[in-house]
Amino acid sequence: MSEAEIIERMKKSVIEQDEEGAKAAAQDAVAQNLDPIKCIDEGLAAGMNVISDMFERAEIFVPHILISADAFNQAMEILKPIMKGEKLSKGKVIVHTVEGDIHDIGKNIFKILLQASGFEVIDMGRDVPVEKVIDKAVEEGVDIITGSALMTTTMPGQREIIAGLEERGIRDKFKCMFGGAPVTQEWVTKIGGDGYADNAADGVRIARKLKEK
Repeated sequence: MSEAEIIERMKKSVIEQDEEGAKAAAQDAVAQNLDPIKCIDEGLAAGMNVISDMFERAEIFVPHILISADAFNQAMEILKPIMKGEKLSKGKVIVHTVEGDIHDIGKNIFKILLQASGFEVIDMGRDVPVEKVIDKAVEEGVDIITGSALMTTTMPGQREIIAGLEERGIRDKFKCMFGGAPVTQEWVTKIGGDGYADNAADGVRIARKLKEK
């Protein structure tokens, strides 16, 4: 089987939520000593990009994303031993739900799609104090800080992240992206954020653009 056929099988297995197919394709890639980064970029990640687009169009739902993510991760575990230190990460991103907000389903979907797109993700969970977020961003040297707010009462937590970075004199070191059901582009612009996304799939595209700047 050719390289192109194996990579296409990887992509197809992720799209079709086929965990066993993804593992088998990854094992074939290892057996033929294929470039693991190419397999990930053109196979597994490409498949997750299709899943992301389908989710955005409401053609699939959260359970489908989770199964596709499992297929992606199963294949990744097989490819990791042959990666030989190649740099896969397209950037480092913090995800969290702002202080006072315990809703995290959207944040979790966003995390999955970011990882599948090649980002290194630090998930700080939900109801996270601003100071902890900023401390972690500095400690890890992240590229992007993201924070979701699912209630109007917790939206000010996003503004406080910007204010906290400015108080420390490090605002220019990080791109800040925000989202959540009540959040709007107008709000993000008002508080001085760098990016806004109204869904997880859009968030990945915005993250890519912010990293490129």
